Amino acid sequence: MTTTEPDVHALWKILEARIVAGDRFAGLFATRIADRDPVTLSAHVAVKGDGEAGGDIDTLEVTLPPGETRYPSLTRRVGAAFWYERVVHDELGLVPEGHPRLAPLIRPGDPLPRHVEGYGLFTIPHGPVRSGVLESIEYLVETPGEAIPHLNMRVFYKHRGVARRFTGMRPPDAVLLAERTEGIASVAHALAFCHAVERMAGCAPPPAAALIRVLHAELERIANHIDVAVRLADAAGLAVATARLALHKERVMRLVSRMCGSRFGRGVVVPGGVSALPRLTPAELRAEVEGLAKQVTDDAGALMATSSFLDRLRGTGPLTPARARTHGALGPIGKAAGFADDNRLTRPYDGYPDLALPPARAHEAGDALIRLRVRWEEVDQSFGLLRRVAAELAGRTGDQLRVSCEPAAGRALGWAEAPQGEVLYDVALAGGRVVHCQPRSASFHNLVLMHEVFTGDILTDFPFIEASFGLSVAGVAL
Repeated sequence: MTTTEPDVHALWKILEARIVAGDRFAGLFATRIADRDPVTLSAHVAVKGDGEAGGDIDTLEVTLPPGETRYPSLTRRVGAAFWYERVVHDELGLVPEGHPRLAPLIRPGDPLPRHVEGYGLFTIPHGPVRSGVLESIEYLVETPGEAIPHLNMRVFYKHRGVARRFTGMRPPDAVLLAERTEGIASVAHALAFCHAVERMAGCAPPPAAALIRVLHAELERIANHIDVAVRLADAAGLAVATARLALHKERVMRLVSRMCGSRFGRGVVVPGGVSALPRLTPAELRAEVEGLAKQVTDDAGALMATSSFLDRLRGTGPLTPARARTHGALGPIGKAAGFADDNRLTRPYDGYPDLALPPARAHEAGDALIRLRVRWEEVDQSFGLLRRVAAELAGRTGDQLRVSCEPAAGRALGWAEAPQGEVLYDVALAGGRVVHCQPRSASFHNLVLMHEVFTGDILTDFPFIEASFGLSVAGVAL
């Protein structure tokens, strides 16, 4: 549902009231189709559901007067808009009056000012080039020597202008770009984009296709969560655990490659369904899943019984339940701090409504240890879903895999639950082509919280906190 308000003050007032009432802030974007067009501000808000059944994701909009370059900042009312308004300023030059720190985010800018002053304080620039294959991001650690009273981040090194590249593309081609928006969540981004297109076209994927979509989404989830465990074990110097878990991740990705020809599950999700059946039979898939599940469970159990490892995570980088709620923290980061809004459960899509997804377990500590426990719980849940999908597909090998999905002119939101949390796509089509596409990853929404969770921790906690977030910088600086 899209609602247009008469002015920015009215929009912010309604949005703030809805968040106080329990809805979740899901994003803020600015759109100008042509250079001389006025700018439209669009705020997305996820409707709180009753019990486990969630509502839709609404859009609240206001169009600024022609030539207007300033508007009252939303961040003063809704802190989660902090990075969103910086991106709006970077892209369109709009100034959110009253914003607490309007430094460039996805555009290069002057060095960030120091936030903590005092005797003996200095800044450690960590990155953007670091050891291994870590993504390009610069952390500016303000410290007296070991404690971390403040952390800044510069993410623009990964900015690729992805949103603008969608313009003019036909939906089948745009899916290919969506898959590459955030490589570690290729399937989730393809799903969110296709869900938006399918909403406009009024079509739904056939049952077999809906199950195949779940299959690839859950394998992507398992691979991502194991990768987080690999990085945490490596940070703790546990060579055996690092090697064994890395092997399991590789096995998952090779299984995906055997099914579709791409280690990242690319080329499977298309508007209206999927491109083909898995290249493994349901029986072969079931056997692979059973073997993987046992091996991963055994090694995860051994890791989580290692006291020296648990000591490094317990109490490290905590996010409070209150902060998780006000920010609307997504995915495992939110679940670990008592705020769970999993779209597979609250706004189900594709095959999830028929697979009886159980709700997340209650957690509140919000530290690196609980974030990892949440991931292992999701891995176990994913293996259960894969077993049910394999059983369901056994009787559907001859079913239709794709329906006609001619792109209709209009605009719609699409979403999917990536391993990192909710992926959101705001898509507009005209003449069979994309005229506007604004992706929003869970990585973008959640990474800003790292500013806060370091308080009280020390430099040697840094790799544990970063790894426990499990986010993608490429998904931040789109």
